[in-house]
Amino acid sequence: MKSTDAKMPVAEKQPTKLEKHGDVRIDNYFWMRLSDEQKLSEVKDEQTQKVINYLDAENTYYDDVTGYTKNFQEKLFEEMKGRIKEDDSSVPYKDNGYFYITRFEKGMQYPIYSRKKETLEAEENVLFNVNEMANDYDYYQLGGLNVSPDNKMAVFATDTVSRRQYFLRIKNLETGEIYKDIIDNTTGGSVWANDNKTIFYTKKDPLTLRSEKIFRHVLGTPTSEDVEVFHEKDDTFGTYVTKSKSKKYIIIGSYSTVSTEAQYLDADNPTGNFKIIQPRERDLEYNVSHYGDDFYLLTNKDGATNFKLMKTPVSKTSKENWVDVIPHREDTLLEDFSIFKEYLVLEESTNGLNRIRIKRWDNKEDYYLPFNEETYSVGVYSNPDFDTDIIRYSYNSFTTPSSIIDFNMSDKSKDIKKEQEVLGGKFNKENYKSKRVWATARDGKKVAISLVYHKDTELNSETPLLQYAYGSYGYTIPDSFSTTRLSLLDRGFVYALAHIRGSQYLGREWYEDGKMLHKKNTFTDFIDCSKFLIENNYTSEKHLYAMGGSAGGLLMGAIVNMNPELYNGIIAAVPFVDVISTMLDDSIPLTTGEYDEWGNPNDKEYYDYIKSYSPYDQIEAKEYPNMLVTTGFHDSQVQYWEPAKWVAKLRELKTDKNLLLLHTNMEAGHGGASGRFDALKETAKDYTFFLALENKLEADLIKP
Repeated sequence: MKSTDAKMPVAEKQPTKLEKHGDVRIDNYFWMRLSDEQKLSEVKDEQTQKVINYLDAENTYYDDVTGYTKNFQEKLFEEMKGRIKEDDSSVPYKDNGYFYITRFEKGMQYPIYSRKKETLEAEENVLFNVNEMANDYDYYQLGGLNVSPDNKMAVFATDTVSRRQYFLRIKNLETGEIYKDIIDNTTGGSVWANDNKTIFYTKKDPLTLRSEKIFRHVLGTPTSEDVEVFHEKDDTFGTYVTKSKSKKYIIIGSYSTVSTEAQYLDADNPTGNFKIIQPRERDLEYNVSHYGDDFYLLTNKDGATNFKLMKTPVSKTSKENWVDVIPHREDTLLEDFSIFKEYLVLEESTNGLNRIRIKRWDNKEDYYLPFNEETYSVGVYSNPDFDTDIIRYSYNSFTTPSSIIDFNMSDKSKDIKKEQEVLGGKFNKENYKSKRVWATARDGKKVAISLVYHKDTELNSETPLLQYAYGSYGYTIPDSFSTTRLSLLDRGFVYALAHIRGSQYLGREWYEDGKMLHKKNTFTDFIDCSKFLIENNYTSEKHLYAMGGSAGGLLMGAIVNMNPELYNGIIAAVPFVDVISTMLDDSIPLTTGEYDEWGNPNDKEYYDYIKSYSPYDQIEAKEYPNMLVTTGFHDSQVQYWEPAKWVAKLRELKTDKNLLLLHTNMEAGHGGASGRFDALKETAKDYTFFLALENKLEADLIKP
């Protein structure tokens, strides 16, 4: 990017002494932390105004430095928008006698939810037009749509702040009336009992935002009379409520990183008492589905690291009664399962590739759906119908737009219900190449890297390459298609997705080897992938870029401290970078539930280990790459002050003249903007940062 005379913000230093285990840290920017009350108050106190002024100054600096790119950002936004079918519609799915549809109208930011009774030729009944509902808000999220068993009412959830604290409301779908019942501070989810008047929902702790209590609400009664049916008192656990696909049971789940517990209640008897299926045990996980006289359990019981499927009679649910249905396999991760009247459908992963396995209950057939590409992504939809031979799944890859497919499990025929349209007249999947390569990590482990690029892009030391990863919580980023990514590929970028430890790409052990006291494997895997790409002439240090968000932002913070010389530019989105301070503060949302992911620094062994990689604590007086850091003022997952403090300390200590930019969305939270076009504008800003560093703002596109 070009040099600028813009005034670089310098944050005031107010030393705060932080001491633990005899170790003293001085945090000069601790003052940037505000409470929710301070952020949301209309009257700003002195500290609040000081913080807002600093964030505004950083935003102004960002605008000044990037001002010359604004026209290109707009061009890029229009280019991305031009590939989207603005008046798009989902594939209708049938549930309890109605077809449900989500659609967008041209020029509108938000979806419209509707349904049609029995046939698709029936008159459309609009349930929620989110464009109208979002009119008066900078941020608006509608979720948790849940229709009553008699199809007459729906619960819906709204978040207008972006802290994922949802209000629950109830709408009469016959009259259009929205009832006075308002339930605040929920997760957004809810469950109807079979009486069509009782609702179960989950409340959050207002400070830590931990989902901790399940309540029962009866339609027409004051919410103050709602009955607490369960309180998860262990602050390392969260809780939720759901309903079995069979509609027979209400299930309350409790979960931590390494342990789960479930309770069940007959949905016909909402005022009854819940019964525990199997009491919680450390390192025992199980998820529950119901079929016939049995509960089916996806579990790691008996050391099943990659999980297995078991069942137990509803009348005898404790673990000594569990028997294997699908045994554990060392080479295959069992990720999920779906139960149908005649079939069991399994979602598996072997050697990093998704597979769908279909097995008849009578054992007459057991087969896998065939997929031929080297890298791809496939996933089973919720499939609410139980008595059907049709399973719906989605398929896409780096080069193949998404398709929604109905597969007949009986005659093996398939019906492609929808193929994602890429508008603009330029896209041809044959113009792009994808492949998977394997880097060798420093401890000898093989780490997969999925690559995609335009066929006319020459791979050499001058090739710009964007390397992306996440690497935490066992979450595996799929090799999926992106219309926005085409704007990079068409300008000569290679996109590389590194399947580092901390994900479950190669099974559960791949995750276990990238958490707790093995967390540094996540960072060194990413660095070793970068070195592999450079050594094998895919790119060079001058043209290698990296990006990650949230825990992936922590990854970015770690790699720039460990090997800043490898990268020309970094984007860290909503980065979790003040790890030691956050994990020592159990009043911060999510902290207590994270101990089994990162370790509890109240234990000195974990304190020392976390501190040794915590990006904020490991900043040194040295050269860093060009960096763009983004955050949201109302972020409940990673508080805005982590990236703000990180940038302030980097400004203080770094010895280079490279760019360091902080942009705070003052209206949004962890997920960014809520409208589909506003989200595209954020992507255009990110891509412009990389393209400007490559001097490609005016470059011609590769010819399609």
